[in-house]
Amino acid sequence: MRTALVTGASSGIGEAAARRLAEDGWRLLLVARRGERLEAMARTLPGASWLAIDLVEEDAPVRVATWVKGETGSLELLVNNAGASWRAAFGDPDGGFDNVRRTLALNFAAPVRLTEALLPTLRRSAPSAIVNVASVAGRIARPGSGAYSASKFALVGWSEALAGEERSHGVHVGVVLPGFVATEGFPHNGLRARAATRWLVSSPERVAEAIVDTGPGGRTERYVPRRFALVPALRLLAPRLWWRVSQRTGG
Repeated sequence: MRTALVTGASSGIGEAAARRLAEDGWRLLLVARRGERLEAMARTLPGASWLAIDLVEEDAPVRVATWVKGETGSLELLVNNAGASWRAAFGDPDGGFDNVRRTLALNFAAPVRLTEALLPTLRRSAPSAIVNVASVAGRIARPGSGAYSASKFALVGWSEALAGEERSHGVHVGVVLPGFVATEGFPHNGLRARAATRWLVSSPERVAEAIVDTGPGGRTERYVPRRFALVPALRLLAPRLWWRVSQRTGG
């Protein structure tokens, strides 16, 4: 049986990804901070195991790797999904370097450190895959989200380099770039209420399908929804227009 580890698995995209992978017969190793919620979810998935841990803690990668070794010893899929955003302009009292640092610590450093700890197991289990859940914000940036975009730009760039490095080891690396996703913390009710903007908002289940495409499916990257691939293209081909649009919609 193939084994997948999903971070941020207690809700939203992580939960949807775990349930989708379980449908395909994967054994799930679930990681998140909220132990009670994670345990309750694991009980609904056949053979799932869970570990409550904060991935920014210094010893978190070693603890997760030790746990994986004790649970199964093999790992065919790593889904780096855990992340967060604290929206603020850089010049705001709560938006300066401390905000950038904590966002990078969770959204970039944590998946890099976890991948480093699990890479030997992924190589031994090859063919295997890593899916890094980034964001459209990893291709374009808007006012008020500089720290988040910085973390996702870094994750996308590192992922692209890692993909080339690990190909010879049999480890595929894919990136998922969601746009707006309706979750309990970010329902996006305003966008969903208007017919003209409803298409902008995806569900965690649609992102889960993209994770399957870029992990077991071998895709290099997937935007969710797919039409969001046009946004970075607009930024590249019509920078002045994009600048005007982003200034009006940001902040």
